[in-house]
Amino acid sequence: MAAPRAYWKGTLKLSLVSCPVALYPASTAVEKTRFHMINKDTGNRLKQQMVDAETGDVVDGDQKGRGYEIRKGEYVEIDKDELEAVQIESNHTIDIDSFVPEGEIDKRYLDHPYYIRPDGKAGVDAFAVIRDAMKDQDRVALARIVLTNREHVIAIEPLDKGMLGTTLRYPYEVRDADDYFDDIKSPKVTKDMIDLAGHILDSKAAHFDPSKFKDEYETALKALVRRKAAGKPIGTAEREEKPSNVVSLMDALKQSLKGRSSARHSRSTARRPAPHRRVGKKAHRSRARPRKVG
Repeated sequence: MAAPRAYWKGTLKLSLVSCPVALYPASTAVEKTRFHMINKDTGNRLKQQMVDAETGDVVDGDQKGRGYEIRKGEYVEIDKDELEAVQIESNHTIDIDSFVPEGEIDKRYLDHPYYIRPDGKAGVDAFAVIRDAMKDQDRVALARIVLTNREHVIAIEPLDKGMLGTTLRYPYEVRDADDYFDDIKSPKVTKDMIDLAGHILDSKAAHFDPSKFKDEYETALKALVRRKAAGKPIGTAEREEKPSNVVSLMDALKQSLKGRSSARHSRSTARRPAPHRRVGKKAHRSRARPRKVG
């Protein structure tokens, strides 16, 4: 199957080694249920208009422009040509600056993922050399790239026969964790509690398998739309009241562990084959035995 249209094309460069590459978004929201704003009286879709904040007049497309607010209510206008004049090398080049251990990348900085593949046959060898060198050393490349007129740092790592590039946020885009965690108390937690919690973790141990992710809300939305389109009544779901009779954290841990053990026992019993009933076989043989003639 042919690859979809590339989001970005340019050159991947490592020192004097370079190759043409193409980027493709690795994620999509196309399948998500989306709603449009409509006129409830006519059923027609609504469209938005740009309105001057001061005069209230509708602004035509050729009157729209970009402006940066330098003082309250005062803007300096920046034309498209002026933006394009800000040319830097990474406009058309992914220039690798360094290689870092994957484990050192703070997950808070991860932004958007992209698939990277060779663009044409000319640079396949160079692409493979860079990819396989990263595999051998278990390293991730940090490079710079311009997407939608903004320069981004991008982390590049091997993925199957291609590479995965993930744009990274800048430090000013990541909020300080201390602002949220600093006032969290540090209670005394007993070892017994931690051990019980550890047993619960063990009982839920698994491997990462995205195929098991189920978007229940998306499924419910699609069902709602189908029922509404078919003219069927839509009921209001009643919120389930959660029990609030847990006396203590220790009791909650014990009950959780007990619940997991009971669930495992139930599944094990359900999978166990039914015992062989010998009585039934005897009855079958008895019915099949021919009668004596008299």
